[in-house]
Amino acid sequence: MSRPAAPVPPRLLERARRQGGLLALRQCLAAGMTRGQVARRLDRKEWEPVARGVLDTGAVQPSTVSESYDLRRRRAALLGPLVHPGGIAVGVCSLVLQGVQGAPVDVVPQVAVPRSRPRTGGGPVRVRRILVPAPVEVDGILCAPLRDSLALAVPALPRLDAVAMIDSAWQQRMIDGPGLLVARGLATGRRGARASWPWWEDADQRAESPAESWARITCLDLGIRPDAVQLRIQGRGWGARVDLAWSLPDGTLLLVEIDGADVHSAPEALFADRRRQNRIDTRRTLVRRYSGNDARSGRLAAEVQAVLTAACWRPHPIPVDAVYDIERAELILEQAV
Repeated sequence: MSRPAAPVPPRLLERARRQGGLLALRQCLAAGMTRGQVARRLDRKEWEPVARGVLDTGAVQPSTVSESYDLRRRRAALLGPLVHPGGIAVGVCSLVLQGVQGAPVDVVPQVAVPRSRPRTGGGPVRVRRILVPAPVEVDGILCAPLRDSLALAVPALPRLDAVAMIDSAWQQRMIDGPGLLVARGLATGRRGARASWPWWEDADQRAESPAESWARITCLDLGIRPDAVQLRIQGRGWGARVDLAWSLPDGTLLLVEIDGADVHSAPEALFADRRRQNRIDTRRTLVRRYSGNDARSGRLAAEVQAVLTAACWRPHPIPVDAVYDIERAELILEQAV
């Protein structure tokens, strides 16, 4: 009869949960486990090897599709520093670990190591020989500063992902306008920097999700820049914000909402969305709702373009601080006090 495996130290198990279920062998040994104890868990398939010296403990099990995608991103971002002790997460990996949203689902693990260190095979990890001044520590993991991370990531990403990540960092106030200019300057000379130069100007700090960024960018590509982003709407005793809006020639507002599948699928959220939509759906508004997939695929932009073309729409930018008052004749745009 096989001997039961010794319990995993609680602090080590908590570390595994914070690392997407991953542990480095050195972390196990530092926490008091022996190599034999680790080997027994591997033999029993309780743990699985992921890369050289990195194990999947199965401590994190996502319950939604969105959580599954986030877990894939986080595990990829952590893999480099776990494989290479003292390595610094860079590019998209650094951004993911610092909480920036909008990364592709499949992230290439990247880590920067000192030039003096011998280059060793890291399996799926890309080892970068780049200087990272003043790295920051995020939950025990060294990461490149945000501006350096954006400078490395943006030229290497597809446009939708690049702009979504810039938007997210800006919206969360991790960086400001001047900081973005510095980051764009730091990207100069990197492969893809010239093609990505205009993308920095497409960024908008008002975007509250990657799906909103995708919707805005695909609309820009069709020449239908939104007249308003995060337009505030007010009624009697209530207020709301709408993701994108266009002002049609007859005075009607086209209001576009982008839903997150997980956020809006709970019963309470569905009821709240229904009440909200009933309030903003009037004789002088045209409400359309789309999914994140619609936003990324361009379906949202194509359908909005069809509506705008039929209405003979022309750009009519709505002031950033404007409020649309539904109660007062349903057509009034007022400057917010």
